[in-house]
Amino acid sequence: LAFESGLTLSDSSTCDVKRPQFGTRFLTDPRQVFQHNAWDNVEWTDEQEATAKKKVLENSQPLPPEKQEEYDSRANEYWNGFYTIHENRFFKDRHWLFTEFPELAPQCSLNHESHPGASGAVESQQNSQDGEQSGEHAALSHTDGDFPGSSATYRILEVGCGVGNTVFPILKTNNDPGLFVYCCDFSSTAVELVKSNPEYDPGRCYAFVHDLSDVEANYPIPDGTLDVIVLIFVLSALHPKKMQASISRLARLLKPGGVMLLRDYGRYDMAQLRFKKGRCLAENFYVRGDGTQVYFFTQDELHELFTQAKLEKVQNLVDRRLQVNRGKQLTMYRVWIQCKYRQAPV
Repeated sequence: LAFESGLTLSDSSTCDVKRPQFGTRFLTDPRQVFQHNAWDNVEWTDEQEATAKKKVLENSQPLPPEKQEEYDSRANEYWNGFYTIHENRFFKDRHWLFTEFPELAPQCSLNHESHPGASGAVESQQNSQDGEQSGEHAALSHTDGDFPGSSATYRILEVGCGVGNTVFPILKTNNDPGLFVYCCDFSSTAVELVKSNPEYDPGRCYAFVHDLSDVEANYPIPDGTLDVIVLIFVLSALHPKKMQASISRLARLLKPGGVMLLRDYGRYDMAQLRFKKGRCLAENFYVRGDGTQVYFFTQDELHELFTQAKLEKVQNLVDRRLQVNRGKQLTMYRVWIQCKYRQAPV
């Protein structure tokens, strides 16, 4: 699942520990607004927030229950249709991933401890023959045992992987021979696109179809075995009533000390304010023109979801960004929320 606007940071294929996290370009003079494509941590005026609330209220009349049920029951059909139309043309790799979430490539970060068994700093020069051999060993060792990746030393699961715009940068950037990445999506079309990608390596990755909201459905990995779970613009696609059970089920998959990473839409994001009447399903929950659904969170709502799942807060922040179309002289206010919550260490 993916609908986020692209963030323009540098190439994700190399480790850049010097680049700071978001929040480094401030708009101090409104006359300079069209000098750059984006401005960070933009403070909203009281008037601007009041206007946003009014806009949301105007479009808050929910659709009839039978129409809501139709969108919910046909969600799989709508997402498959989305990926059939767009395939991988709609998406850009998320180059901001390792800046905001160094846990995805811990050996690339100077201020993040490598996990046990990690390879440490990647060697700048490596004999190609050694590389081929280690790849063969990885393919063998990661597919034996009781489940895919059972002998890996660092396991990452991305839920709602779409066509692989998080998975493939991780596999490309994180050279840890002990790494294994799982990825799943509600859409079988998306999963097939991941598997057909030339960069898909069954020795390091396992893609599967899974409905996050079906808490009775089994994951192909045992509870208590994951180091990281990634949710990027995916939880918002669930009906709000299904979110708590879904997060609580995912939390059981984490090891002690394992972390859940989330980035998703915040309340009054531009995308929310653009919805016309007749698109509201419930409070702050909408259906797009293609039938896919989206929710817009507050920090407190996400904190409640994670803490009810018995996870501890590491980070919960709002990213208010002003994006600029310099050609059309348009300003667009984006609101995203970024969270890190962890399973208590032993």
